[in-house]
Amino acid sequence: MFIAMNRFRIAPGKEGEFVEIWKKRDSHLKGVPGFMSFNLLQGATTDECTLFASHSVWESRQAFEEWTRSEAFRLAHAQAGQTKNVYLGPPNLELFEAVI
Repeated sequence: MFIAMNRFRIAPGKEGEFVEIWKKRDSHLKGVPGFMSFNLLQGATTDECTLFASHSVWESRQAFEEWTRSEAFRLAHAQAGQTKNVYLGPPNLELFEAVI
């Protein structure tokens, strides 16, 4: 199992807008070989930001990497950058391989 997480720092007061962006977004993940599941997680809120993380589970690192080179990936990210006032910088990608 392989997990890809993007950590997002969201501007105070923009949390609802961020969640709506993800609810309306077509991830193009259905039918992608090796894709298992996706979750959007909300973390702590400070005066500076609210932390969110996208969490996708894949059968293998290879399946994830193949998706990043696919048309489905390009389509899923085609609208990125249109709501810059929501984000406090780019996401931070974190990759994990299951060991147990």
